[in-house]
Amino acid sequence: MRVVVDRELCQVHAQCVFAAPEVFELDDDDQLVYVTEPGDELIGAVEEAARACPVQAISLEET
Repeated sequence: MRVVVDRELCQVHAQCVFAAPEVFELDDDDQLVYVTEPGDELIGAVEEAARACPVQAISLEET
């Protein structure tokens, strides 16, 4: 699975960080950074993060 964040949509509400802190975090400049290919054990958390995003900027792609 590949995580894709549409940077044009993302408004850095950081709901994904709360839902899946193993995958998403804010850097020192409050910019979103994330793991593009998290392990299978994190699929549920990433799906929750995508649902939690208020602007639906997160999508998942099969690899």
